[in-house]
Amino acid sequence: MESPQGIIAAFILGLFSTVHCLGMCGGIIGALSLSLPEPVRQHRGRLLAFITTYNLGRIASYSVAGLIVGFIGAEAAAYTDMSDGPSVLRYTGAVMMVAIGLYLAGWFPQLSKVERIGKPLWKILEPIGRSLVPVDRLPKALLYGLIWGWLPCGMVYFVLIWALTSGSAAQGAMTMAAFGLGTLPSLLTAGIAASWLKRFTGSRLTRQLVGASVILMAVATVLMPMGHKGMHGHAAMHHSMPEGMDHGRHDGHSMN
Repeated sequence: MESPQGIIAAFILGLFSTVHCLGMCGGIIGALSLSLPEPVRQHRGRLLAFITTYNLGRIASYSVAGLIVGFIGAEAAAYTDMSDGPSVLRYTGAVMMVAIGLYLAGWFPQLSKVERIGKPLWKILEPIGRSLVPVDRLPKALLYGLIWGWLPCGMVYFVLIWALTSGSAAQGAMTMAAFGLGTLPSLLTAGIAASWLKRFTGSRLTRQLVGASVILMAVATVLMPMGHKGMHGHAAMHHSMPEGMDHGRHDGHSMN
């Protein structure tokens, strides 16, 4: 996956995932807003500050998760034959986008079973989050958001698997951060237009259109021309290295 294309696609995917995010997290942000002290709820600026802080914590957790899986993916690639690396990563990412599209459209609901992966960790974190309620200060809102980001969510896990193919820890973190930022508008406005958004995102046609759009995005990423950087560039540098230097490098490795 090329870096700029991957980041943009992850952000757009976050925007498209509104139909899922409002169902999964809209109730959480609504409950958190209602649990705030009345002076905060009555002041739009302060209310927005709390809601934004919740979400910044959530996106930070997504980024940490992306950093971890991106690192794992890059390390795994380093120990395998990746002569066709960019193509493999690209097609794997496209397959994951198709899976996300099917999930969003409701055509493959069985994919939600992937949420079981995070339940053991959530059993540990969820009591910590409960201890922070009522969230009456911004630092507590940030901490709550950091915990909220680890809530078992099939959509997040699909994007994490996508981030696994990103090629590096930094790229994995940026992919997840971009996805999280894409979800931000819907969750920030959830409290303002909750009833309208619920009707809109609850429409079966809306879900199918969004899912089909994500699948088309996956096809587009495969059809887009690829650059010549990344692993191919590294291979070219290796072949252009003077013979003596190349032998010296191998000798150094054998000494270790």
